[in-house]
Amino acid sequence: MLYAILCYNDEDTVFAWSKEQEDATMARLIAVQEPLRAAGKLGPVARLMPTTAATTLRKGKNEPIVIDGPFAETKEQLLGFYVVDFETLDEAIGFSKELAAANPGVGSYEIRPLYVFRPGAVAT
Repeated sequence: MLYAILCYNDEDTVFAWSKEQEDATMARLIAVQEPLRAAGKLGPVARLMPTTAATTLRKGKNEPIVIDGPFAETKEQLLGFYVVDFETLDEAIGFSKELAAANPGVGSYEIRPLYVFRPGAVAT
């Protein structure tokens, strides 16, 4: 089953990292990702641009309204995601724990099964 692992953190902190902090964090995250990539179980991985670059389309009574900014008011923002292929939820939780250990600071990882509407390659 494919799972989306959504990465939440305080974007002001993450986007303020020095190049050295960014490089060190990415090296730790890549080390966690590598076994899944090698096994062909790692799909797209992406970091989202800051919420200041976001646009939201909110459904209205008549016409949708397009507004600047993130979709919700929150202290933590969705910063990125992984798409991974695991047999069980426990495997997805284990991988998320490894990501959490590799990524400094606070935050959370939301794990959600995916429905695939347009099948394609899981890993490239």
